[in-house]
Amino acid sequence: MSPTPRILLVNPTITSRRSARFPLALLHLAAAIERSGAGDCSIVDGNVDRDFVDRTLRMLDRGRYDMVGVTVMGGPQLAPAMAVSRAVRERHPDLPVAWGGYFPTLNTAAAIASPDVDYAIRGPGDESLPALLAALHGGAPALERIAGLSWKRDGRIVHNPSRGSPVPDDGQRLPYEKLGDPRRYLARTYLGRRTVAHQAATGCRFRCTFCGVAAMYGGATHLSSAERLDRDLAYFRHELGADSVQYFDNNFFDRERDMVPLLEVMAEHAMPWWCFARADALLNLSERTWSLVRRSRLRMAYIGAESPNGAMLKEIRKGTRPDQTVEAVKLCQRHGVIPELSFMVAPPENTEEETERTFEFIRELKRINPETEIVVYVYTPLPDASRHESDRRRRPPVAVHDLDGNPVVFPTTVEEWAQPRWVDYACHADAPWLDDRLRRRIHDFVTVLRCRYPTVQDLRSPTWAKRGLRAMAGWRYRLGRYDRPWELELANRLVRLRMPQVSGL
Repeated sequence: MSPTPRILLVNPTITSRRSARFPLALLHLAAAIERSGAGDCSIVDGNVDRDFVDRTLRMLDRGRYDMVGVTVMGGPQLAPAMAVSRAVRERHPDLPVAWGGYFPTLNTAAAIASPDVDYAIRGPGDESLPALLAALHGGAPALERIAGLSWKRDGRIVHNPSRGSPVPDDGQRLPYEKLGDPRRYLARTYLGRRTVAHQAATGCRFRCTFCGVAAMYGGATHLSSAERLDRDLAYFRHELGADSVQYFDNNFFDRERDMVPLLEVMAEHAMPWWCFARADALLNLSERTWSLVRRSRLRMAYIGAESPNGAMLKEIRKGTRPDQTVEAVKLCQRHGVIPELSFMVAPPENTEEETERTFEFIRELKRINPETEIVVYVYTPLPDASRHESDRRRRPPVAVHDLDGNPVVFPTTVEEWAQPRWVDYACHADAPWLDDRLRRRIHDFVTVLRCRYPTVQDLRSPTWAKRGLRAMAGWRYRLGRYDRPWELELANRLVRLRMPQVSGL
């Protein structure tokens, strides 16, 4: 009888150890592999093990593994993913390496073309990865029949048909024990002393043109059952000692009828929480549901406001309006919830005008509710090749141009995507159509804004320092004098205020 297939799942470093949370994608894959009977797995998390490349090699040297699976977000995680894949190839040249996650889904051709990658899984891998592991171990199905798989056959790249978004299984708890001591992933945050990361919903039914979730899930969303959420929260609280929850759902508030059973469970546990939300969904909640929200102790909701331009919101398929953002800010204030709004400045068209318009809208929202948190990004739409295939069929490609008016040519290899300027693009930090003056203008506005209104998520900076920065930035913010805030930048070198767009909770 042949031994059980084994796979080593690797999460390359993408954040600091302090900001490390459960690698939920790998935990879901581990659960899917074991549930299907396809094999056993181990996990290496580069966010807590900073020497994760050597640890990966040591585990491969000491144990028998049939495959290495690497989750790749793109942006700052791409270079570490390349490093571990190359190291595995050099030490164990015959060991298959599979990439999954957002990068190989959005940039499949670049991922599978790498000599250090044998397989790329597009979309959620809950069904594709177990099938691949079974196929490589001599079982069914054949590689050609695994939906969502891109692979190499005799030097030729093969893209199998896509797979629909699988429905998450509610039958078992995630195998947190594969991470060693799960308690080391609990963190002190604005929410509590021991905040845990969780996911009660996956996917999103909206198709924003800048969002990788739309390409990953293709407009599908799935919520956990109330029974599973109750079981998970009880485990977090009573077994791990967690006192608060950060939900990494792509869109927590969706349809009210689906949310009420979950909110009832959360109200029973009453653990302070943070989540992603939409302005229109919040506005559509009944007073009874808002009562559950208050009892469940929602503290902060991250809302994609994106722009004060209704036409632009329609163009990027956001599905919300600026007036809904304003009303959601007021509604959150009435219910004791801090709205954390993200904005996309500097779009390819009317770049400077739209940026200044967004600055004024932010100031208006701050006048309405000073507690509103603001996160500013650069608008960087997905390349046409990165959009979900259903969206590519429905909408023609839209070319974007650089400062010289030339069409922007996106990278075609992982090495190009790992270059700093494309890492910045993937992180919504810069774009080819920005000039130095506007880039500086955005930086200066954000500097003044975050000094005038330091985030409540910052638990590290002393109160006196934040109070001093607020006073120093007051006149600039009041008069709209954002240019060259040298004194604030100097003070920030000492205080180092937290930046939510970089570190979040």
